[in-house]
Amino acid sequence: MTDDITRAAELLADHRASIDRLDAILVYTLAERFKHTQAVGRLKAQHNLPPSDPAREEKQIERLEWLSREADLDPEFARKFLTFIIAEVIQHHKQFKD
Repeated sequence: MTDDITRAAELLADHRASIDRLDAILVYTLAERFKHTQAVGRLKAQHNLPPSDPAREEKQIERLEWLSREADLDPEFARKFLTFIIAEVIQHHKQFKD
């Protein structure tokens, strides 16, 4: 029984290490994404464009839902995640406009 517990602990450690690496990838990817959306926000502010683009946002949500199905990820989760990110981006764009 101890061998099973030891092996389970090793597998758990391996999974957690992978999760930790993926979390780091997510954070750096989000940081890079926000660098670009901030540049977009500054550009929109300079040219007096609205902070929100509902047509693009809807298109992106549809795209992410499709990608999530391809990746075997819950599309509803993907939609909620992107909706949250879009809301944050719009807030940043509003700040640039002000």
